[in-house]
Amino acid sequence: MALFYPGRALDNERTRRIYAVYELVYTAIDVAAAVLFIAGSLLFFREETQTAGTWCFLFGSFCFAAKPLLRIAREVSYWRSGDFEDLARRADG
Repeated sequence: MALFYPGRALDNERTRRIYAVYELVYTAIDVAAAVLFIAGSLLFFREETQTAGTWCFLFGSFCFAAKPLLRIAREVSYWRSGDFEDLARRADG
C-alpha cells in the first residue's frame, strides 16, 4: 500500500468513511486557522490588543501545522484498516 495514494479513498466503504471523517476535521482546522489569522490581524490594529493578536497567530500556526499531521494520521488509518498486501510487497522488494 503506497502512502498518499489518491484512489484509496474509494476502495471500500470503510476507506470512504475514513476519508470523509478526516476531510471534515481537515476543513474544520482550515477554517479555525483562517478565523484565528483574521482575528489576529484585526487585533493588531490597536496596541492594547496586540498581545491577544499574537496569541491568535500562534494558535493559527498550530492549526496549519496540524494539517500535514492529520494527512499522515489518515494514511495510518488506511493502513490499520487491513490493506497489508502492498505494504508486504514493498518490504520484500
